[in-house]
Amino acid sequence: MLKLYYARPSAYARPVWLALLEKGLVFELVPVDLGGEQFGDTFQAINPFGHVPVLVDDGFRVVECLAILDYLEARYPQQPLMPEDAVAIAKVRMVQSISFSELLPAFFKMVAYPKDPAETAYGRQRMINALSFLEELLGEKTFFAGERLTMAEIVAGTLVYRVDALGLPLANYPQLNAWSKRLLSRPTWQEIELSVREWVRFKRKMQVLPRLWNRQRRMRMGLLTDNRS
Repeated sequence: MLKLYYARPSAYARPVWLALLEKGLVFELVPVDLGGEQFGDTFQAINPFGHVPVLVDDGFRVVECLAILDYLEARYPQQPLMPEDAVAIAKVRMVQSISFSELLPAFFKMVAYPKDPAETAYGRQRMINALSFLEELLGEKTFFAGERLTMAEIVAGTLVYRVDALGLPLANYPQLNAWSKRLLSRPTWQEIELSVREWVRFKRKMQVLPRLWNRQRRMRMGLLTDNRS
């Protein structure tokens, strides 16, 4: 059976969880507490980089969100989530890349540094740029690649709808707003949705994560130095 190591709030784990659900696959969820469990010996043996998601399929281990999504699409082509047309493929890849390289870092800035005007202003502008591009790319289509849900929705759909909670009205982007509402009405999206309490707890954790990461970075640098000695 497929096994997914994940954390409910993780922006990288949630797309994989969604893909498994949309494909109708049978899988086991293994929660990982990102408050520190990811740095413990047990999880480090599964992923030495110390983050989720990790997919294990019949003994084969895959790390990194986009690699896992590609693996699932190739290994389990039923309920396909990738188009075949070159233009449509390019659109899906652009949405995935922009979501993780632009939208998510902006999201992190606005959540993790709420009392730092410079950080939040930078995050807000970066988010506006990303949303404006996605609004234009989507246009009047039902989904980014046309009339069928793809990996573009799987990735971007777990992030875009949250901009309202950061003080940036999604209504300013009417095409994305309608697209997001369609996604949120799907049973799969409802299954992974965070409760209000989970969302508040997630934001609090995000605000302490930079300190945790810095501490763990120093520890890991010490281990790497010792291993080279």
